Amino acid sequence: MTVTNISAGTPAGSALIVLGCPEVPVQQALALHLSHVLRKQGFAVHATGNPAVLNLLKVSDPEKRYLPEMIVLEKCIEELVGKKRDSDLCVVFAHSDAGISYAATMRHLLPSSRLVVIIFGKDPETLVVSVDFPCEKIVEKAVHNPLQLKKKINEVFGWVA
Repeated sequence: MTVTNISAGTPAGSALIVLGCPEVPVQQALALHLSHVLRKQGFAVHATGNPAVLNLLKVSDPEKRYLPEMIVLEKCIEELVGKKRDSDLCVVFAHSDAGISYAATMRHLLPSSRLVVIIFGKDPETLVVSVDFPCEKIVEKAVHNPLQLKKKINEVFGWVA
C-alpha cells in the first residue's frame, strides 16, 4: 500500500476497520479515533462487525462523521469474496479467539493489503501466540482505559506528535 500526499489532494486509499464483539469498552472509542485520523489523512474508511458493535457506533456517531459506512461482517466478507470490495489497509480489533479468526480471514481475503491486528483485553498475551499469519501486531492489556493502546496505535501509524 502506498499512502499518497494528502496535502497534494490525492487520496490515501481505503481502510477497513474490523470490530469484534463490543464486550471490551475500549474498542469503540479506539475505532472512532482510528477512523478520525485515517479520514484526516484522506482514507475512505469503512467499518464492519456484528450488529451489536455497529449499533453502538451508530449511537456514538449519529451523523456518521467518523464512520460514514458501516456494514455487517457477514455481508462485508461476502463482498470481499466476490471482489466487490477491497481495501488498502485493514485494521482488526481482537480481544478473543473470534477476533483472531476475523484477522486470519482478512489476511486471506486481502493478501496484498496492510494488515494491522490490535490485540487487547484482559489477557492479550495468550491471544498473540495464535497469530500465525503475516501482519503487524499491536498488543496491550486494555479494557476500560484506551490511552496506552491509543499511544501504541499512534506510534505504529506514525501519528506520534
